[in-house]
Amino acid sequence: MRPETLVRDHTIYACVMGSRAFGLATEESDTDRRGVYLTPTPLFWRFDKPPTHVEGPAEEQFSWELERFCELALRANPNVLECLHSPLVEHVDDTGRELLALRDAFLSRRVHETFTRYAHGQRRKLDADVRAHGAPRWKHAMHLLRLLTSARDLLRTGTLTIDVGDHREALLAVKRGEVSWPEVESRMGRLAREGEEAARRSPLPEDPDRRRVEDFLVRVRRASALQPDPYDEVVQGVVRGGGVRQV
Repeated sequence: MRPETLVRDHTIYACVMGSRAFGLATEESDTDRRGVYLTPTPLFWRFDKPPTHVEGPAEEQFSWELERFCELALRANPNVLECLHSPLVEHVDDTGRELLALRDAFLSRRVHETFTRYAHGQRRKLDADVRAHGAPRWKHAMHLLRLLTSARDLLRTGTLTIDVGDHREALLAVKRGEVSWPEVESRMGRLAREGEEAARRSPLPEDPDRRRVEDFLVRVRRASALQPDPYDEVVQGVVRGGGVRQV
């Protein structure tokens, strides 16, 4: 099965991310699409394993296989967690709705470490730009402020909110270069400190609910294996307990 076929025929959840989901879109903004596909179980029983992710087939489109997506979400990967909370859902089937119902199972205080680590990486790039060019890439500075705000509020409330809401105009002013770099640095430092404080008092659990997520994944894999499909007729007898006839 070709990778693009997995995305076309087996996507369980698809959404729009990036500036459009964050409420920061302008006329020049691209449309970034993200999705999750469920590989038919029999494809894992061959030597050539299916891909864990697929780029495309459309421009600015990226999809994860369900298991890989769940692994990253359990690790509190910022991009994956935000994908689960996009306000712009383009497609969702019954399995996708079950995945969305698990959103709280992925959230834990680990988000402080992962979001902070990602923010530090982005900050180093901004500092390098300032040293080399005298100014940062303002769009990246805007998105770092957005991320720090999102992480702080998630740790405070236990809820991940994607749309920046009332912060839109202040963030777009940063993107346009209308805010000085020292002021942006000051905002970043304040948000980081507030995130640290929020982490100590967060209502989020210490760890994600890995067992709940794994139960979902196993059930979905089993259901897929029992589906009539054109990939391998023999596996149906194996899954139902008939075994493989010895010759």
